[in-house]
Amino acid sequence: MPKEYSRSQRVASQLLRELAELIRSEVKDPRVGFVTLTDLEISPDYAHAQVYFTLIDGREHLDETLAGLRRAAPYLKRELRRRVRIHTTPELHFHFDASVEEGSRMDSLIARVIREDAANAARHADDDDHTPAA
Repeated sequence: MPKEYSRSQRVASQLLRELAELIRSEVKDPRVGFVTLTDLEISPDYAHAQVYFTLIDGREHLDETLAGLRRAAPYLKRELRRRVRIHTTPELHFHFDASVEEGSRMDSLIARVIREDAANAARHADDDDHTPAA
């Protein structure tokens, strides 16, 4: 039987969905462009939420985006309080999530190694074809 999600996991998931919608539709700060929320971790007492995000255009505008999100945090908290009924609405702390960027970098490194291995294998096969028989 599958394990049930804990209440805090369900609350974190709901907060993440609502927050993503609020940022997409309500935040008008031009510094907050194409933000994708990747995770939300909530403290056991629900007082703090660590909100992780990535940017479509990479780190180029990270400082401005982070400043915009931090400036919007009180508004976002107020709106979350209206939308999600929990005893404590957490303070929002935004953090850039480099895992997507790092994963992409690792994928490109792996692809490069595979290409190099294939090229080396082809080169060795050509060398074997041209080696005189003993």
